[in-house]
Amino acid sequence: MKILITGAAGFIGSHTAERFKKEGHEVVGLDNFNDYYDLSLKKLNAEDLIKAGVEVIEVDLRVEESYKPLSTDFDFIIHFAAQPGISSSCTFEEYLTNNIIATEKLIKFAHQNKNLKQFINIGTSSIYGLEATFPESVAPMPASNYGVTKLAAEQLVLAESRSKRMSACSLRLYSVYGPRERPEKLYTKLIACAFNKEAFPLFNGSEKHLRSFTYVGDIVDGIVAVVNRYESVNGEIINLGTEVEHTTQDGIDYVEELLGKKVEMNVIEKRPGDQWRTNANIDKAKELLDYNPTTGLKEGLQYQIDWYKEKFL
Repeated sequence: MKILITGAAGFIGSHTAERFKKEGHEVVGLDNFNDYYDLSLKKLNAEDLIKAGVEVIEVDLRVEESYKPLSTDFDFIIHFAAQPGISSSCTFEEYLTNNIIATEKLIKFAHQNKNLKQFINIGTSSIYGLEATFPESVAPMPASNYGVTKLAAEQLVLAESRSKRMSACSLRLYSVYGPRERPEKLYTKLIACAFNKEAFPLFNGSEKHLRSFTYVGDIVDGIVAVVNRYESVNGEIINLGTEVEHTTQDGIDYVEELLGKKVEMNVIEKRPGDQWRTNANIDKAKELLDYNPTTGLKEGLQYQIDWYKEKFL
């Protein structure tokens, strides 16, 4: 099959692109290489993809002219690209254009692909709100511009399925970690602080937050299952994550144990809109996809530490 993956130079998108390429599919990755975080990491990811045989193209999904060089013979489109995070440093316009406008333009492009089997939107547990412990049937209550605009993007995609214009589904991901995690995210930043002997900026009270920390490989397994069973998930919203909860402090303790060193903490003001608990309800994923995440947090963190050592030390 021929698969288009947006946000392919990013964290989860790059792993997904590699996986499908290894399975023998033709994969084209799109990314706008913006500077939301250090571009050097995206470039490292893109280099790995190119070595693996994935074509990587720089495209701004918000601009219709950007789509002209692309072929229109894709079997699947997997849409990761977005303005991530709940940081107040991002303007509402950045969330609006990158999460909603870009998705609308991509849907228009998707309609040009006459053999398209499915459009798979990558959503987020932030759609649920401050507590994300619910089945997919619960009404969302996002508490950040990120969550609000990701919900809107999800609904744009699902409207195509409801109107029978296109087969589509949306996956809500939970607290993903692992190799290539963004540099401002918890574990990459924590590991970097440990090696660089810097204080880690800990949001006040966040050490008590409960999370479904999910290893990136387990997330990719779920996405592969969706592609393999696309006919049965048309129109569906599906949570992907782990049912195992850990506090942020648990994760910090594991990293310190694996590295054999303590990390100094610099407690800073908490973020508005930050979720205090996520616990993935994956009953639907189990039923529809036979989904079964298996990587424990300590094991996954060892993989992430090994990646960091290989790339940055």
